[in-house]
Amino acid sequence: YTKERSEKLGLKGWCMNTRQGTVVGTIQGEASQIDEMKHWLSEIGSPHSRIEKCVFKNEKEISKLEFGDFSIRQ
Repeated sequence: YTKERSEKLGLKGWCMNTRQGTVVGTIQGEASQIDEMKHWLSEIGSPHSRIEKCVFKNEKEISKLEFGDFSIRQ
C-alpha cells in the first residue's frame, strides 16, 4: 500500500519493516506530495497497520533526487 501510494504521488525512496514492529524509510519529491504522504502515513496507512506514533526526522531540501523509484526493502 505504501509503494502504491508513493507511486501515485510521484515520490521516490524506500521503506522497510523493522524487527521491532516499526517502519523506517526515505521519501523524496515535491514538498506538497511529501506533505500528503506524511499525512497518509501518520493518519491512514495500510489497511492492517496500527499507527501509534509517527515521527519524521532529518528533513531537508535536496537539489537532486537520489532514487529512481519507490521500493520496499526486506
